[in-house]
Amino acid sequence: MAKMKAAMAAVLVMEKEGITQAFGVPGAAINPLYAQLRERQTISHVLARHVEGASHMAEGYTRAKAGNIGVCIGTSGPAGTDMVTGLYSASADSIPILCITGQAPRARLHKEDFQAVDITSIVKPVTKWSTTVLEPAQVPRAFQQAFHLMRSGRPGPVLIDLPFDVMMAEIEFDIDTYSPLPVYKPAATRAQIDKALDMLAEAERPLIVAGGGIINADASELLVEFAELTGIPVIPTLMGWGTIPDDHPLMAGMCGLQTSHRYGNATMLASDFVLGIGNRWANRHTGSPEVYCKGRKFIHVDIEPTQIGRVFAPDYGIVSDAKAALELFVQAARERAAQRKLPERSAWAAECQDRKRDIQYLRKTNYDSVPMKPQRVYQCMNNAFGKDVTYVSTIGLSQIAAAQFLHVYGPRQWINCGQAGPLGWTVPAALGVRAADPSRKIVALSGDYDFQFMLEELAVGAQFKLPYLHIVVNNSYLGLIRQSQRGFGMDYCVQLAFDNINTPADEAVRSYGVDHIKVVEGLGCKAIRVHRQEEIAPALRQAEAWMEEYRVPVVVEVLLEQITNIAMGTEIDNVVEFEELAANKSDVPTAIAAAMLD
Repeated sequence: MAKMKAAMAAVLVMEKEGITQAFGVPGAAINPLYAQLRERQTISHVLARHVEGASHMAEGYTRAKAGNIGVCIGTSGPAGTDMVTGLYSASADSIPILCITGQAPRARLHKEDFQAVDITSIVKPVTKWSTTVLEPAQVPRAFQQAFHLMRSGRPGPVLIDLPFDVMMAEIEFDIDTYSPLPVYKPAATRAQIDKALDMLAEAERPLIVAGGGIINADASELLVEFAELTGIPVIPTLMGWGTIPDDHPLMAGMCGLQTSHRYGNATMLASDFVLGIGNRWANRHTGSPEVYCKGRKFIHVDIEPTQIGRVFAPDYGIVSDAKAALELFVQAARERAAQRKLPERSAWAAECQDRKRDIQYLRKTNYDSVPMKPQRVYQCMNNAFGKDVTYVSTIGLSQIAAAQFLHVYGPRQWINCGQAGPLGWTVPAALGVRAADPSRKIVALSGDYDFQFMLEELAVGAQFKLPYLHIVVNNSYLGLIRQSQRGFGMDYCVQLAFDNINTPADEAVRSYGVDHIKVVEGLGCKAIRVHRQEEIAPALRQAEAWMEEYRVPVVVEVLLEQITNIAMGTEIDNVVEFEELAANKSDVPTAIAAAMLD
């Protein structure tokens, strides 16, 4: 067998497991691994400006394409603690990423050595597995186990911590005979699928709730086929947005307290049966189970056994990978269709479609005011981008409004950290998506505060030629928190506006505080600011030209009115509409059903 440093064995295993890209920040304690990466030259590396940024880049890389696993690398101590947010975000959304940290030599671990911290204990709650490898000969098997665990069952992140002397030690290892471990995913049985279809057959107004597990399993085509075979309308969750195209006749809208459509909530309330696949009944989708579950039965299909019954007890539960279940659902539905044993659902589907194009269920977007209302910005985005665009966003009023007004037409075209929602996620995640797919049309969307959290990562896009378009809707507020503070009768510590002494007094942006254009340009990227809707289309054309010419991220900042309350509520039957509803077609020219409105 070949003799090599344990760090080299780690690199060779990653190669065999299909890794070609990593994101990270070198440091003294992880330099042995970087030395082997340099020697092999098989894994490209993007140098982040912050280790948390590297972890979010790894997330974006994984989320961009089925089968990807993002890798982020950092040194000992604070590098690992910086990655905790990325690990939490990945764990919450079932996203496999591999975090590798350096560590003090084994003999120094108990001596409070410089930057020596028990990182495996710190990250245990937000990983599928975390380990400090204490024996050099175990390094290749630790990496083998990591990839096996990340891909098996419910996907999720892993952290491997490597002491300096462990990486430097020589071991015997034969990479030529190495093979990845078989992946385990639970699968539904045909008997379970037949029982589920029998229960569905008794329903009059059934719905499918399509979760992010369908996208993780690369099963969106199967979901659409099953919906079409059965005629059952689909409600995607926020993480499942794109499993069925927004303009599909069976796409019934999204349900929830914030990122939802009025017609989606109305359809959920009108249903009598829900088949949830690859979803976790997140509270911002359901509200209280008392309201969400009243008057309807539930089947829950999920890859993780402990998710079934976690939020509420379904009438029937199936532990299965979404793709394995949908393959059987499609097979069984085809057989029943051939035997004419599937119930007729056309009237119910038409009722759901009628709600989708009913003007009373549509929110107005066509405003002409200056400063702009955010609704008009999303209308302009719908006009500007085709069906092949991929949106990247995280949290805040900007993201909530995006889910209410934008359109998504395919899986992995809405890339969003759903449960964790860390501010600052959008910039590095978008860079990770770009690294995964050099040709994709990527539009990131941030409010000003999300943008300010990790905007230093734009320098990474400039250095490594990772162009994408970033739209910043700037109201100079922590908008979502300001809106939630209304219940406390306050507007406290959420204002980002200040009089910027470096901005001319006659410029409208002076009172908004941070001059994002100057900052972006200082980081080596291009930026343009717009004040009114007629400026947006030319700005987007200029951004496209700059990306083509310079191959760097381009920011388009849109100055908004500072106070806009976006629709949200405490229950799916109690969503408060703060702004105008549509009165006619001219109020909603880019709504999905606008072409069908009288």
